[in-house]
Amino acid sequence: MAKRDYYEVLGVPKSSSVDEIKKAYRKLAVANHPDKNPGDKAAEERFKEASEAYEVLSNEQKRQAYDQYGFAGVDSNGGQDYSNVYRDFSDLFGGGGFGDIFGSFFGGGGGRSSQGGRGPAVGSSLRYDIEIDFKDAVFGTKVEIAYAHQVHCATCEGSGVQSGSGKRICPTCNGAGQVRRNSGFFSIASACPTCNGEGSVIENPCPDCHGSGLKRKQQKLKVTIPSGVDTGNRISLSGQGDAGPNGGPAGDLYVYVNVRPHKHFERSGNDLYCQIPISITQASLGADIEVMTIDDVKVKVAIPPGTQNGKVLRLRNRGVPKLRGSADQRGDQYIKLVVEVPKKLSREAKALMTKLSEVLGENNAPDPVPFNE
Repeated sequence: MAKRDYYEVLGVPKSSSVDEIKKAYRKLAVANHPDKNPGDKAAEERFKEASEAYEVLSNEQKRQAYDQYGFAGVDSNGGQDYSNVYRDFSDLFGGGGFGDIFGSFFGGGGGRSSQGGRGPAVGSSLRYDIEIDFKDAVFGTKVEIAYAHQVHCATCEGSGVQSGSGKRICPTCNGAGQVRRNSGFFSIASACPTCNGEGSVIENPCPDCHGSGLKRKQQKLKVTIPSGVDTGNRISLSGQGDAGPNGGPAGDLYVYVNVRPHKHFERSGNDLYCQIPISITQASLGADIEVMTIDDVKVKVAIPPGTQNGKVLRLRNRGVPKLRGSADQRGDQYIKLVVEVPKKLSREAKALMTKLSEVLGENNAPDPVPFNE
């Protein structure tokens, strides 16, 4: 099952402060903690998911890496173990334990302000998928993309109100943005159906956006792809998503990368692998051959005498540059030597091979060799 975006897990926008992230996590922790939900596996998983998100987003360096590269930016060590997250929450709740938390949670206090209404909100983040060549992923490139997103209406500047007009207090909720109904001992609040939680209604909607404050627009952007990216990595473009309602800031655009396979090279992490054919005589006598690297540079490689089929040689620092590393931080290139047996021999070559077989005293009835040798 794919991981959810950490900001989505906590229900906060990317622009949130550390305090806002802590507040959102505290709310989820209270609602889903195993002490409150004994035997509820779904609540336990939500608690772990929220704890993992908080662990990353509350750390400045981890958050910066996640914002730029997604999960790849924080999973370089194979991920972290969040199975033991039932720890002391005094740093989040100021001490007192969960008994005090639940008491204040259920016993009144908190809740929504009586002023109600919804102010500007952050817009939705968008996803864009691109496919790039193998070498562009290794060395980086620039890609132009075109996509559609919501922007604030220029006519009403995102307010949704016709010029010269305005908004009036919602007659149903009197500006609170929510209505309450009593059910036994409980009072349940929900968004006002008349104003949809806004607390106000538009008398004369903008004719261009019909009161939404938003319009759809096509946009082109040049995206810088850093060297070392791989399939699944993402590039974060802040503020290039949908504009927020009520004049709110725009969300982000996440560009996800898919890399086309290469004709000769395969990649594993920051290392590259290729196969090079050599002849029987080169394998037997040794030779110096030239091998092409991903940089299109020919490098001389020495094949030792008596080289066996499948032997692997290494070219140091000829692999993929490390993502977010310096220019000289690269993986290695590994060369697998494949000894080719000629399918056809001339009369002279056949005579020489026969003579060689006699000189070597080759055994025409060899014993089987174990697989592990």
